[in-house]
Amino acid sequence: MSFLLLMISVVIFVCIAGSRVSGRLGVPTLFVFIVLGMMFGSDGFLKIPFENYQIAEQLCTVALIFIMFYGGFGTRWSEAKPVAARSILLSSAGVILTALLTGLFCHFALRMDLLESMLLGAVLGSTDAASVFSILRSRKLNLKYGSASMLELESGSNDPFAYMMTMIVLSAMSGTADAGSIARMLAAQLIFGLLVGWAVAAAASWFLDRFQFSGEGFDTIFVFAVAMVSYAFSSCIGGNGYLSTYLTGIILGNQEVKNQKTLVSFFDVFTGLMQILLFFLLGLLAFPSQMAAILGPAVCIALFLTFVARPAAVGLLLAPFKPRMGQYLVVSWAGLRGAASIVFAIMATVGDVYTKNDIFHIVFCVVMFSIIFQGSLLPAVAKRFDMIDMNSDVMRTFTDYTENTQIQFIQLHINEHHPWANRKICEIDLIPGTLIAVIKRGKEIVVPKGQTVILKQDIVVLGAQGFEDNRGILLKEIPVTQAHRWCDKRISEAKFNKNTIIVMITRGDEVIIPDGNTQMHDGDLVVTYSQKLTAKG
Repeated sequence: MSFLLLMISVVIFVCIAGSRVSGRLGVPTLFVFIVLGMMFGSDGFLKIPFENYQIAEQLCTVALIFIMFYGGFGTRWSEAKPVAARSILLSSAGVILTALLTGLFCHFALRMDLLESMLLGAVLGSTDAASVFSILRSRKLNLKYGSASMLELESGSNDPFAYMMTMIVLSAMSGTADAGSIARMLAAQLIFGLLVGWAVAAAASWFLDRFQFSGEGFDTIFVFAVAMVSYAFSSCIGGNGYLSTYLTGIILGNQEVKNQKTLVSFFDVFTGLMQILLFFLLGLLAFPSQMAAILGPAVCIALFLTFVARPAAVGLLLAPFKPRMGQYLVVSWAGLRGAASIVFAIMATVGDVYTKNDIFHIVFCVVMFSIIFQGSLLPAVAKRFDMIDMNSDVMRTFTDYTENTQIQFIQLHINEHHPWANRKICEIDLIPGTLIAVIKRGKEIVVPKGQTVILKQDIVVLGAQGFEDNRGILLKEIPVTQAHRWCDKRISEAKFNKNTIIVMITRGDEVIIPDGNTQMHDGDLVVTYSQKLTAKG
């Protein structure tokens, strides 16, 4: 036991060190985790024997649950809403079209069995959110025309559709399914998946609003359990657990949940650990010595996916929206394959069906090609086609962007009519619990003393303890963008919870104490105060 814990610790340390190296080399971090797994595996330097696909499938499924939940939880709906129709088209019809094209290519060009070809297409149908956004986040690249939000929503929501297609093809290959049973399974997966995801999120949101936990951190444990129950309950009744988990995450993540910043911090770290586990385990399971035989077909499939199937699906489905050529090319290029495809390949491997080809290693090679080739070149492709938005931050597409912060400093502009003008600090009646932290006088910074005189045109910075109350009182920062429902509206016209008021607006360097006629604009940072009724438990 002690040796196992020691090995796990070493693996985590090595992965963390590898992530720093990958950042300097411009290589996606997830690729490094896979390579490290291969180095530790049976064909690697340490020769760790691991060939148990059943255990790998179960561990990878658990990791995917939390990765998908946090993918939804971290999606800022106000940013994604304008492009939601395109994202949903790509994540549903796009997966089906990509899978069909890839399957037909494998059948006619590579001479594989038809159902086995369709299985490969289904497994490779989804794109990988972790791969795309680890690159965008690490480089702080935002894409024009809402493309980052579109890719985020698409890649976060298309795994359930790839999973459904994989299950359908496996059922057809086993000979236990007919058209009627496949239709019933498809309906159950969608209907129960959506209903359970919505119901669990609604119940969890209601509970979090009204229940006062007895200790710090129990709300995080509660949300942790919510992620698991959304998957497990849906799967038990025949629904799509991945769809439920993602939907629960996206609904909860866009509610006014208490301690949301703490939740985001926890899941950010935890899903990072799950990604290390997932990609390292997949690398550990692979046998590089067996890849030579399938390298040719795998590269052909990867090239077809990159340059034919994905661009064709994107072009056909986005044509009604008339995207710009740069957007079309970058969205096509950003269709990286990732961990979900390998996990679905493991499901096919441990299933009851017989395959002539080594599905796992073919998919593994395709994913490796996609991450290292497409992933490494994504920033360059975005720059080449003028798709990088220099005036925005990609972090705005995530709910962990300035979502909950404590107000610790405020600044006052001293004009000639201000009651503090030309007075010493010792003569001013400050609110108890506050202090004058610094005075900005032109380009000069003045350290305030009791005898310091405050002059006209000074900027006085007041410091006070940041406010946070776990009993249902919440200060929250909301960035207003062009897509936000408050943009260009007066406060009196804006719709928000009846227990919420807007207490401050930051506009550039200006701090505005608003009234009902104050208009909110793109780029404003709106601070709201909310009070909620809670029930103790």
